[in-house]
Amino acid sequence: MIGIIDYGMGNLHSVSSALKRLEQPYFLSDKKEELDQADKLLLPGVGSFKDAMLILNGTGLTEFIKEEAAAGKPLLGICLGMQLLFEESEENGLTKGLGLLPGRVERFSGVANNGEAYKVPHMGWNKLQYNRRSPLIENLEEGFVYFVHSYVVQSDDPETVIAEAQYGDRAVPAVVGRNNIFGTQFHPEKSSEVGMTILSNFCNLAEEAKA
Repeated sequence: MIGIIDYGMGNLHSVSSALKRLEQPYFLSDKKEELDQADKLLLPGVGSFKDAMLILNGTGLTEFIKEEAAAGKPLLGICLGMQLLFEESEENGLTKGLGLLPGRVERFSGVANNGEAYKVPHMGWNKLQYNRRSPLIENLEEGFVYFVHSYVVQSDDPETVIAEAQYGDRAVPAVVGRNNIFGTQFHPEKSSEVGMTILSNFCNLAEEAKA
């Protein structure tokens, strides 16, 4: 059973619809005692990093998510939810994240190293390039997925980044993971067959799965 963490900043309808299509049982909740009963947790997110962390901190969900992740429960962050897994973000002032993965979140500069401008946000379909094996991308060839974001993860740990996409002049961490903790910068529920396969792979993870 998938527990979707409902903290008021997720695109819950599209994620729920995707799980229905996969015939995966799920429930939505903001209550720790209910989410604790889930086999896996899904952390969606749309909006501001600072606002999201204020809500998670204020409701006690920050410590709950950390405890569940430390206990080995599979966790998947989507879009903003993926960014929240990292240590900090510069969006609207420096804000500490969940700190489950090493790295920080910064805004696309909009200017490449050669001086050419590129559009921010990064919006639309982009191709995944896989860096290493992971149960999250099992049975997948390189494919296109759908992004909408103005902020991007910067991580110096190569083991954290499972797949990337090129945008502007930088490699964008698109799929991240370590042990039982995973994230996608793109929206898998809006990313056709590739995204649905990633969601299905997450739903089928064993609790002791390792990235």
